[in-house]
Amino acid sequence: MKTVWLPDATPRERRLAVGEFDGVHVGHRAVIDGADSVLTFEPHPRTVVAPEAAPKLLTTLAQKAGLIADLGVEELIVIPFDGARMAQTAQEFVDHELIERLGATWVSVGENFRFGNRARGDAALLAEQTAFTTRVTDMVELDGEIVSSTHIRGLVAGGQVAEAARFLGAPFETRGIVAHGDKRGRTLGFPTANLVPDPALAVPDHGIYACRAIVPGLGEWTAAVSIGVRPTFVTGRGLLVEAFLLDFDGDLYDRELRLQFVDRIRGEKRFDSAEALIEQMHRDVDEIGRLV
Repeated sequence: MKTVWLPDATPRERRLAVGEFDGVHVGHRAVIDGADSVLTFEPHPRTVVAPEAAPKLLTTLAQKAGLIADLGVEELIVIPFDGARMAQTAQEFVDHELIERLGATWVSVGENFRFGNRARGDAALLAEQTAFTTRVTDMVELDGEIVSSTHIRGLVAGGQVAEAARFLGAPFETRGIVAHGDKRGRTLGFPTANLVPDPALAVPDHGIYACRAIVPGLGEWTAAVSIGVRPTFVTGRGLLVEAFLLDFDGDLYDRELRLQFVDRIRGEKRFDSAEALIEQMHRDVDEIGRLV
């Protein structure tokens, strides 16, 4: 799949799905179905319109692009979202971007899609246009619950990663570059790869998780992942994401690590001694090895 930023996009006939698509969940996939191009925004519009209320994002642009590519889409078009874009009226967006710049002949959006200055544009406005055909996709429900990025963020924040995966259509994933820590895990017999969480991204609640760990170009392993503040020890390091890769022997420093969350094993707990913690870690790793 080709990724192009809007100033570099050339007009041609396009079947275009339009939206923020954070998470590329099963509802987004219904909107994207049948499109050859996807139009999205970077950064998330709410980080510009109302930064104090901006949500924790489920995906980076790179993750979003990968998930969209997996759907067979030919092209991802990214619109830089800034103050000028925020001031653009809905009809100006239709005329100048969808029609003139991109040559859309078919546009697909979700029923709750809003765009343009003060979010005055909606699916009804798109349906009034004669330059292209508009498809408005209904909200998708699973077990009586509407699928939305907001709901999925709540599930992730509560540690319900298995449930989040059902709504996403894929495991929730955290990515990062393996950084040097204080090597506490090595002294306990469980050397870990440490990620520094991006404060703009959603992170699962404190606890122990079963994950699949992917190191691009190197391989994939089952991993026991701890998210929290290490209450058994005084670290002063803030939130930590530490992954112990089962049956891995090597150096991961400065490599990209992708953690796909399968399930939450237990919550974070303070132990009375390092020995008690080590015993529990052995039980956690055994359980995760059976699960993943």
